Amino acid sequence: MFYAIPLDNRPTWRNPPWMTVLIIVVNLLVFWGPQRWEAKAVDRAAQVYLDSPLPGIELPPFVQWLKDTGHRDAERAQRMLATHREHALLRWMEHEEGFQKRLHAGLVVRADDPQYADWKAARARYEAALPEPFTRRWAQSYEKDAPPRPVTWITAAFLHASTGHLLGNMVFLFLFGCSVELALGRWRYLAFYLLGAVGGSLMAGWAYAGQGSYGLGASGAVSALMGMYAVLYRLRRVRFFYQLFFYFNYVTAPALLLLPAWIANELLQHWLSGRGVAYMAHLGGLLTGAALMWGAGLLRRKAIEAPPPEAAAAPDDGFDAHVAQARQSAQAMQFERALVQWRAAAQLRPRDVPVLSAWFKTASLWPAGEDFHRAARRIFRLPGQDAATLDFQHASYRTYLDHARPSARLVPDDMAGLARRFVRAGQWSDAEKLLTALHRTAPQHAALGELVGMLVTALLQSGRREQAMAWLPQLQQLAPGSAPLRLLEGR
Repeated sequence: MFYAIPLDNRPTWRNPPWMTVLIIVVNLLVFWGPQRWEAKAVDRAAQVYLDSPLPGIELPPFVQWLKDTGHRDAERAQRMLATHREHALLRWMEHEEGFQKRLHAGLVVRADDPQYADWKAARARYEAALPEPFTRRWAQSYEKDAPPRPVTWITAAFLHASTGHLLGNMVFLFLFGCSVELALGRWRYLAFYLLGAVGGSLMAGWAYAGQGSYGLGASGAVSALMGMYAVLYRLRRVRFFYQLFFYFNYVTAPALLLLPAWIANELLQHWLSGRGVAYMAHLGGLLTGAALMWGAGLLRRKAIEAPPPEAAAAPDDGFDAHVAQARQSAQAMQFERALVQWRAAAQLRPRDVPVLSAWFKTASLWPAGEDFHRAARRIFRLPGQDAATLDFQHASYRTYLDHARPSARLVPDDMAGLARRFVRAGQWSDAEKLLTALHRTAPQHAALGELVGMLVTALLQSGRREQAMAWLPQLQQLAPGSAPLRLLEGR
């Protein structure tokens, strides 16, 4: 089980995602309207069935038929019959087309059976209580020799089996649909959504043909939106929440990398799980959505661009005004006023590199002031892993180390974070100084052993064995038996 949910993209109410909202409303109306009415009528009919002689006449032959046909759940059906779970068995029996054909053809209760007259009358009362079929009429049939009904490739995407099924699909539809709609425009988005539903239905129809029952749900179309989203954002790093079995966390990764992860997950679930979820519909939707977005870019001779982050920005919070006032004050040589404005702007955009750089440079005019230390800490804690961010952090670190008064104020976690980044950036000397300081001030820090191992491995890989050997005592103490230690000792 693998889920990945985007966290950084929100709808903009300057250009509301009306089509996404409309699709959600249609799904809700179908489920809480005709589907809910049908379900209540079926429950009333089931009570008529249970109050009649039919359970004793039909359910034992149904269980026997499951055994005779080698159904994999025949033993479960036998247990249900033994424990008097007639209602569940009735729902099951209604979905087994093979048995229903035999039942209505007079091959289960024959005309010469002593119970035939009672069965015929009770069966007539039950069928009269049943509502006109709605869900099965518009769902996609997986029955053997079922005639193709292309309309169900779309209509099945607006039907759901339960409230949980509906709400789960609608949440993912909203999360992914808003960004895709903003990039495509409403009508092309609607066309691609429906084509995604068709792609999911076709893959499911191919995978489950002849296996009985039927398919329904928006998950194929929603999976198409996920495929479109991955191609739309391509290599842009997007923050996701993910769950892998019982483990969950946050990750920032290029959106396109999630497409093969989603595809692999659907294939794995299809092979390992039962028929309760149509994973092949998900796979078909993913592939269709990715192909549609890629093809649309080819037709335009230019990839469709994801909406810029500013398109989803919140209402004006004064950030631009603070930046303008800071620049105006700096030009007028009023640096104290500029410092106040840069600080306010940094509070509103704590990860804005140009603002942090301006705040830090202005604050360096007062190296003993609190602003200089605060701006440095904010820079050191930037989450980006790209080369530009690492270079900015290293240059700021060197400036801070040289100018901070009375001395630099680095807490152990900041030392550890900077050491990790400097190892990755190849700044060996500064990484060693930080780890030496961390070992002296916080020898029990949880990441110290790992960081020394990283440093040693990086030094060995760069041919600096003599420099790496200087860390042998610390590595023996902090990470005995570790792979970097074995490399260092030549084992």
